[in-house]
Amino acid sequence: GHCKALAGPYADAAKQLKASGSDTKLAKVDATAETELATKYGIKGYPTLKYFSDSTTIDYNGGRTADDILNWLKKKTGPAATELNTLEEFKTLKEANQVVVIGAFKETDGDSASALLQVAKTLDDIPFAFTSNNDILKHLDIKTDTVVLLKKFDEGRNDLTSDINENSIREFVQANYLPIVVEFNAESAQKIFGGDIKVHVLLFVGRKSDDFKSIHSEFKEAAKSFRGKTLFVLIDADDEENERVLEFFGLKSTNVPAVRLITLKDEMAKFKPDSDEIKTTIIEEFVQNFLDGSLKPHLLTQDIPDDWDQLPVKVLVGKNFHKIAKDQTKTVLVEFYAPWCAHCKQLAPIYDQLGEKYKDQDDVVVAKIDATVNEVEDIKIQSFPTLKLFPKDSDDVIDYHGERTLEALSKFINSNGNEGGKVTVETAEHTEDADEEIESSHDETQHEDL
Repeated sequence: GHCKALAGPYADAAKQLKASGSDTKLAKVDATAETELATKYGIKGYPTLKYFSDSTTIDYNGGRTADDILNWLKKKTGPAATELNTLEEFKTLKEANQVVVIGAFKETDGDSASALLQVAKTLDDIPFAFTSNNDILKHLDIKTDTVVLLKKFDEGRNDLTSDINENSIREFVQANYLPIVVEFNAESAQKIFGGDIKVHVLLFVGRKSDDFKSIHSEFKEAAKSFRGKTLFVLIDADDEENERVLEFFGLKSTNVPAVRLITLKDEMAKFKPDSDEIKTTIIEEFVQNFLDGSLKPHLLTQDIPDDWDQLPVKVLVGKNFHKIAKDQTKTVLVEFYAPWCAHCKQLAPIYDQLGEKYKDQDDVVVAKIDATVNEVEDIKIQSFPTLKLFPKDSDDVIDYHGERTLEALSKFINSNGNEGGKVTVETAEHTEDADEEIESSHDETQHEDL
């Protein structure tokens, strides 16, 4: 999977480092064989990259291309921005990178240059440079201090010419360094989710579909109106790697093409346009309504199964959740699970035993809900499995963080959440390792769970 996808770019970056005479070396460790080493450095997913220098360990958070790796390393081992003294140096830098940010200033020791350097220090996977060389300024047709972003896609160049400071440079770069429509894949995922722009408009469409070009064109045209405010992202529905992403939004291959919006600010929320038609004007209105705050989140729900209450563990969906869980005449324990979650599967036999234990107790309900296809407005799930207790005669909602054993869960229920849920050191370590992040559903290209 993801380790194999990284192997080529990682080897390419290593070769380029060696050819340049760099003292930095790239190495790899089989963490399944070197288990003690993996434990020592807290490895919980593959692939994980760490940078070691002068007894300091830094987590790598850059992209997954050779250029991304090399640019990140350059920021850690040298100056955040390179000074360009000749036109040839400029052309070499431009040719070697998909994106480069250049501060073209009359003075390289002024406030604008200082602001550029500060931003360069924090954006590891983008090469920055600065210059006051007349040949370069003439080549770029610079009339006043300008931050120039050059790229090998879309319009090719963007200029920032006024109010040059740290905030404006950062916003300018974040708004323009990715394509107008960026395709979600292993290389782009970190840039999409790790950037400052937390509102993403997603187009789910198969690249092999007959109308792909026309749909993509409509989507791209809409994206131009929201540069710097949202990211417009293409999800190829024909790619099996993206099945989990479709599932996360409650979509199947038969539902595409489709547009959805997700915000990752504060609390994650998803939104669906009223119309399924993919036209520029419809998308623009949909996104603007979100920015204006006039949209309500789109909550997924399945239909209520006919046999939802036939087994000891009751089956909840979005449509019957509040009626059952918020029934104050009963104590209700709910497991929020994902079908693909390995740790949910490990809990299943214990949870079934728990349901069997309380099936004849009228004031206790043991229930479960597939949180990948059912969402509840006032319940936010961050990892799977999540267990929440809704005590009898109370409006409280109590999270369970204790051991996942029949005895501990029984104590938690019997005490209305007062016992059995306390986190011990050992239990904290267990549950942290066991829980699977919900974010991995749409950012799964970054890590494979251990």
